[in-house]
Amino acid sequence: MAPQDPSHAPLAERLRPRSLGEVIGQAHLLGEGMPLRIAFESGRPHSCILWGPPGTGKTTIARLMADAFEAQFLAISAVLGGVKDIREAVEQALVAQAHGRRTIVFVDEVHRFNKSQQDAFLPHVESGLFTFVGATTENPSFEVNSALLSRAAVYVLQPLAEEDLRRIVERAQAIGAVPAIETAALDRLLAYADGDARRLLNTLETLAVAASSERRETIDDAWLLKVLGERMRRYDKGGEQFYDTISALHKSVRGSDPDASLYWFARMLDGGADPRYIARRLIRMATEDIGLADPRALRLALDAADVYERLGSPEGELALAEAVVFLAMAPKSNAVYKAYNEVRALVKKDGTRPVPLHLRNAPTRLMKDLGYGRDYRYAHDEADGFAAGESYFPDGLRPEPLYRPVERGLEIRIAEKLRELRRRNDQPR
Repeated sequence: MAPQDPSHAPLAERLRPRSLGEVIGQAHLLGEGMPLRIAFESGRPHSCILWGPPGTGKTTIARLMADAFEAQFLAISAVLGGVKDIREAVEQALVAQAHGRRTIVFVDEVHRFNKSQQDAFLPHVESGLFTFVGATTENPSFEVNSALLSRAAVYVLQPLAEEDLRRIVERAQAIGAVPAIETAALDRLLAYADGDARRLLNTLETLAVAASSERRETIDDAWLLKVLGERMRRYDKGGEQFYDTISALHKSVRGSDPDASLYWFARMLDGGADPRYIARRLIRMATEDIGLADPRALRLALDAADVYERLGSPEGELALAEAVVFLAMAPKSNAVYKAYNEVRALVKKDGTRPVPLHLRNAPTRLMKDLGYGRDYRYAHDEADGFAAGESYFPDGLRPEPLYRPVERGLEIRIAEKLRELRRRNDQPR
């Protein structure tokens, strides 16, 4: 079979860096003296997690790592793969090892693997059979199991800056893949890319094909909007209007106006906002502005996000709309939010006080002899399951009440219970 003409390869592949020097962005990791640059230059690969938004170079870095260490590169998609793919990777790594060659196993979207699937890598990472490189858009602290996480360095990739995106456009134009682009059109295109090189490259490719078919030598703003449609019309993601619209949605929910909340929700979708981003903001609203006044709000926001992941657009958007209305109509409380911020400030200012002896764990005889756990009052053995008068703060620390529930929703009952407990605490024993 004749080799494929490189000019027919996707633009993203044609521009894929072949060396560290060609990588655009991530200077905090790949610049001189930076962590990943040092790892590349050391000649000693190590397992790692590359955490960052889409289109920031995770796959490229993993491939360059394999090239730098002359290692076999095996890629697994956690969306499509499973334990069978892991077993096949192990078998190929054993063959490579027998011939004195290293192997790098790259797992894209590793957060999609469940715990048992992630655990399947552990013995081989520990034995050194292969170097594990996972890519994820989600916080690995929550999505990667602790055993695997403890054996891998975590590197955080950042969205590409506007100047980085401009350099990508210049490279595409240097190989004749994209025609000239007027300033206004380029600014809109870079805002739409929002730090995502893959999105930028895919969009450039779409424009190049359309421009070629019309024999157009220059891309202007009006033509850009015509080709790419309404998704680029109003929504300057990453710009001022983006944050203003988010702010309007959040404040409408906080202000208990379901109509205005739905309006701003629809405006965000119409402008091209990622529904997953909106889902994350709804979860934040549930914890910050509703809290324990109605704990169902958080569960509903999480469920709506999950429904969207299962159904996608447009069907999943209705679940998000339901969450928007529920949050807007729910009783409001920021009591936990305020208490959490106050206690963080307290801990930062106060320093690290020792844990009182009666609250310490005493798993050994020596610790018991030293007084660990002595005089601890087991609440279940006390009247009403409450050890009245017991102190759970470090010695010498007794701050003013931090959690102050409001007189709305469930927190009305919580406040009643808290007043009674504090009254009993204040009574002499």
